[in-house]
Amino acid sequence: MHKKLVTLLCLLTFSASSIAQDINKNDASGKRHGLWKGTYEKSKKPRYEGTFEHGKETGTFKFFSDDARSSLMATRTFDADGSCYTVFLDPDGNKVSEGREVNKLQEGEWKYYHNKSKAVMATERYIKGKMTGIRKVFFKNGTINEEITYVNGLKEGIYKKYNEKGIVLEESLYKNDLYNGQATYRDFQGNIVSQGSYSNGLKSGIWKFYKNGKVFKEEDMSADRKLPAKKTTN
Repeated sequence: MHKKLVTLLCLLTFSASSIAQDINKNDASGKRHGLWKGTYEKSKKPRYEGTFEHGKETGTFKFFSDDARSSLMATRTFDADGSCYTVFLDPDGNKVSEGREVNKLQEGEWKYYHNKSKAVMATERYIKGKMTGIRKVFFKNGTINEEITYVNGLKEGIYKKYNEKGIVLEESLYKNDLYNGQATYRDFQGNIVSQGSYSNGLKSGIWKFYKNGKVFKEEDMSADRKLPAKKTTN
């Protein structure tokens, strides 16, 4: 019995040694090849694992957190062209966000999820790492909460904010990532509460304020004028 145990231990030791020799290897050109596993410098806990094909990532790479749980916090699945599909996870394994990367830059549609939920919280589109196209934000029940267009990472054009009943609470305009142009704000019943214009992110000109569907106050918001608010009679 003792001999069998010694033999088994020897086999296990040899097997572990063989496995250790098969990871973190380089090819003849010095490029990473085969299975690689990285660790955090201080804790020595697993940091990542994945397979290289003569220096090129292939298949799915896994990335782990540097804490007691060593949770899987991200995966990257590589295609032959070097692009990858990335998924970020919370410590409990729920998706946080996902999308494609090209040259380590976000590309195409990305999805973001509500906390600990499969419900999509936002969708964004990217070109070479810069948000371009319509960004949409959703309530947990799937109805639209916000929508705005981006150009090269900057807000541009019409912005709308909704409540869960679909009523537009805010409709405004952006230019170069700043409020510019006409804006209208409504209450949760859809009644207009204020209207006016922005210039380079600041309220400008005459703003009107409403009660019960009628203007009850007008105020000059121009930075170079400090005129008192003008109240209108009903």
